[in-house]
Amino acid sequence: MENNPQTDQDLQKEGMPEPADVEAPEDSPESFETLNGSDEPKLQAELRKLQDELAEAKDKYLRLYSEFENFRRRTAKEKMELIQTASESLVVSLLPVIDDFERAEKALIGTESKELEGFQLIYHKFKKTLEQKGVKVMDIKTGSDFNADVHEAITQVPAPEEKLKGKVIDVVEQGYLLNEKVIRYAKVVVGQ
Repeated sequence: MENNPQTDQDLQKEGMPEPADVEAPEDSPESFETLNGSDEPKLQAELRKLQDELAEAKDKYLRLYSEFENFRRRTAKEKMELIQTASESLVVSLLPVIDDFERAEKALIGTESKELEGFQLIYHKFKKTLEQKGVKVMDIKTGSDFNADVHEAITQVPAPEEKLKGKVIDVVEQGYLLNEKVIRYAKVVVGQ
């Protein structure tokens, strides 16, 4: 195939117009205004519609982002609480052992022996280990106000003095906290 460039004369013979003969469409200001004038309300309506959709999408995004942040904070808090109280069932099952140690110590007080000294060393080490894990004994004294949030009244007796009515007269069993959460209520006797 050979390239034979066609000349302007060849194009005229075929009926093709010359580039100079082609007229460019006239953009008269009147025809342009008529075109834009009829489409302007449609364009304005389309623009408002798109702006509304954008505002709605932004609102959805902000709500979703807020919900996710709340979820993230809540799960982090729950995770921390779970870590702090994961050993709760183990600690609760060890509390009767502490009670037995305390009763045995009261029974052995007054005797001087190497066994008592060894017993006390084991008891204090056990108690210290629990304290390091967040276990605290409730500090309840005779004459303090009865508080149903931390006390369990096992009985009521006539108050020996008028000022002890509604107050703790005796602590039968110590109460315990694990990281400020009550794991065992103190069993107390309340004055009536």
